[in-house]
Amino acid sequence: MGSHPCCRSAPMRARPAALSGVRPTSCTSSTPRAHPSATHTTEGAMAQPFKRILVVDAETTWSSKDYTLSKMTTEEYIRDPRFHCWGFCFKWYGDPGVARWVGATHLQNYIDRIDWSTTAILAQNTAFDGAILAWRFGVTPAFQLDTMSMGRALRGVEMGNSLAKLAEDYGLPPKGRAVHSTDGITKEMGLTYEIEKELAEYCRHDVLLCEQIFRRLVMRDTTSQGIDNEPAPEPSTWLYPAKELRLIDMTLRMFTKPQIELDANMLTDAILEEKEKREGLLERLDLTDSILASTPQFAATLEGLGYEVPTKKSPSSGEPIPALAKNDAMFQAMLNGDDENLASLCEARLMVKSTSERTRAQRFLDISRRGLLPVPLSYYGALSGRWTAMRGAAINMQNMKRGSFLRKSLLAPWGYEFGVGDLSQIEPRVLAHMADYHELLDIFRSGKDAYASFGEIMFNMPGLNKDDHPVHRQSAKSGMLGAGYQLGWASFAAQLLVGFLGAPPVRYGKKFAKELGIDASYIERFMSYEPNMVAMAAIPRVCSTAELLIHCVVAKKIIDLYRAAAHPVVGLWKVYEQLIERSLADGEEVQVKCLTFRKEEIVLPNGMSLLYPNLRQVKDDRGRPSWVYGPKATKLYAGKITNNTTQALARIVMTDGMLRVDKRYDVVGTVHDELLCLIPENEADEGIKWVIEQMTVEPKYLPGIPLAAEGGWHKRYGLAKK
Repeated sequence: MGSHPCCRSAPMRARPAALSGVRPTSCTSSTPRAHPSATHTTEGAMAQPFKRILVVDAETTWSSKDYTLSKMTTEEYIRDPRFHCWGFCFKWYGDPGVARWVGATHLQNYIDRIDWSTTAILAQNTAFDGAILAWRFGVTPAFQLDTMSMGRALRGVEMGNSLAKLAEDYGLPPKGRAVHSTDGITKEMGLTYEIEKELAEYCRHDVLLCEQIFRRLVMRDTTSQGIDNEPAPEPSTWLYPAKELRLIDMTLRMFTKPQIELDANMLTDAILEEKEKREGLLERLDLTDSILASTPQFAATLEGLGYEVPTKKSPSSGEPIPALAKNDAMFQAMLNGDDENLASLCEARLMVKSTSERTRAQRFLDISRRGLLPVPLSYYGALSGRWTAMRGAAINMQNMKRGSFLRKSLLAPWGYEFGVGDLSQIEPRVLAHMADYHELLDIFRSGKDAYASFGEIMFNMPGLNKDDHPVHRQSAKSGMLGAGYQLGWASFAAQLLVGFLGAPPVRYGKKFAKELGIDASYIERFMSYEPNMVAMAAIPRVCSTAELLIHCVVAKKIIDLYRAAAHPVVGLWKVYEQLIERSLADGEEVQVKCLTFRKEEIVLPNGMSLLYPNLRQVKDDRGRPSWVYGPKATKLYAGKITNNTTQALARIVMTDGMLRVDKRYDVVGTVHDELLCLIPENEADEGIKWVIEQMTVEPKYLPGIPLAAEGGWHKRYGLAKK
C-alpha cells in the first residue's frame, strides 16, 4: 500500500487560517448590496473586521396550545401578529460579569444605540435570535456566529447540539428551567415583576452557556470541562476555519436577511390547476381520496378491476404486503406501463398521496403574504458538510424539481436578476483526480460529452453518442455517477427499476444484453453463484423471473464493465480499505493527496474533518468481519469513504466559489452544486460570466483538476438556466 502514488505518511498539519475580519453588511433586509467594484478584494481577504461580538438571547411570548415553535416554523412564529419579545440578554464577548437584561420597554432604544456595522452577533440559534433582531428591530449586524452550526460541524449531526447537550458534554452548569411558566401570557397581559426577574435570570444563564460553548468550539477544544474564567480567545487566535465561519454567516443571512420575492399569482394558479386536475381524474375514475390513499382499499379496487396486486416482503413481519408505494418497482412499472387505465389509477393515487408539491406551494403562498422568502438551510447538515433543510422549516429548498412552477415562482427583487451557476459533474471530476484516473480527466478537459466519451471506453464502442446510442450513454452516465462508490449490481438493478438518480425507470432486456456480448455461458456463471440468486430474489418487480434475470445480468455486466474501465478508482478503493484499519482504527497518520487520515477522522483541506467516532469491528449477518461506527453502528467500507471524501471535497470546491461570488454579488441560496445570487440588471450578461469564472478557479488542494460550470440569469429562478 505504501507505494501507491497518492498515499504517504503525513506531516503535522498547520493550523487553519484564523479569522481576521469580515465584510460588514449595512443594507436593508430587502435590498441587495450594490456592485462593489471599487472595493473588490482578492481570494482569502476579508474587507473589514468586526470590532466586537455581542452574545444575544431573546425571550418571547408563546402558547403551548397554538403558538409555539413545536407547531410552527421560525418564520411563521416571528412574523405572527401575536409575537412579542419580552426582552433580550446582551453580553459583550470577553467582558467580565453577567449578561444585561433589557426588557421590552427599553429594548428598541438600547438596540438603536449599538453600531451594528462593526458588531457581530453570537447566539446558540442565531436563525431565531438574529431573525428577531432583523425583522422586528431592524438590525443588520456585521457578522453572525452560531454555536449550534459550529457544533454540528465539529461534533457531528448525530451527537446532538442543543444548548443543553453541549453544556452537558462540556461539563458546564445545566441549562436552567424557569419555575414560573410564561405559557399563554400575552403582551396585553404583561409579566409580573417576579416572572420577569426569573425570566431574565434564565436568559442570562443561556447567554453564559452560549459564550462558554463558543470559546471551546472556536478553539476546537473537545476536552475542557467547567467554566473557563481565562480571557476570551481573540479572533486572531481562533482555530475554527475562517472560511467556514463566513459560510455560517452567509447561511444565516439567507434566512435573516431575505431578498427573494414570491409570485403569489403563479402559486395560486398552480394550486388551483393541480386541484382541478386531481378532482377531474377522481371524477373520471369514480374514486375518492380516501380509497386512493388507503393501501388496502386501493389494492381491493385493483383486484376488483381484474388487476393482479404486486406484493413485497414486509420488513417487520416478513409476510407479503401490497407493493403500492411510490418507490416500489412494481408500482413504477404499472405507472409507466402500456395499460392506460392502470396508469391513470396509479397516477391518481400518487396525486392524492404525494402532497409535498401541493403543501409546499401553499406554504410558499402563505409566506408571500407575510413578506419575502427566508431561505431555511442548515449549515453542515450532512457528514460531508453539505447543506440540508433547516429543521422544522416545513420547506426543503434542496428538493425543488428543475423546471417546476415552484422554482419559477421565485423572483429576484426590483433591479436585479437571479444569477445561477451550476458545477458540472463535480463529483466524478473530484473522484477522477483523487484516483489519478488520467483518461477520464482528459475527457473532462476536452469539453466533449463526458458520458458518451466515457461510454466509448466502457463499452469499447468508438463513436458512441447520445442520439444513436441512448441506452449505452445513459448506462455509462449511471456508472460514472453511481458506480464509483462501490455500488453493487443488485442495488444498481433495483434502483434502475424505480429510476436511478432521478432518471426514468429502466428494465434491461435481451436486445441490450446481446449488444453487450452477454451469452448463455455468462448467464450460467451468474446463476451458478448462489448469492446472486438470493440477491435477485429480494428485488421487487412486476416482470417475470426470466425478465428479471436478464435485467440483473445486464446490471452486473455494466458494473463489471465500469470497474474494468475505471481501474484507477478500484485501486483507490483498495487504498481506502486498508486505511480503515491502519489509520482510522489504529491511528497511524497517512496523507492521501489533500486528505489526512487519522484516528477516527479524515482531515479535509479546509481544516474540517469527516468523523467516524467509536469505530469498531463486528460480524455481519454472514459472519464476516465488518467495520461500523457511531451510536447507530453505521457500516464503513471503502465505497462509503470514497463517497464521503468525494462529496466533501466537491462541497469545498462549491463553497470556495460561493465565497468568491459573495464578495461581489449576494449569494441568496444554494441547491446541491448550484448557487443562486443577485446580479444588477444592467450587468447580467457580464456578471454571470464572472460568476462562472469564480466557480471554476482551480483549487490549490486539487491541482490540475478540470472544472466546468454552466449557468444563466433571469428574473425567475426556474428560468435562469437556459
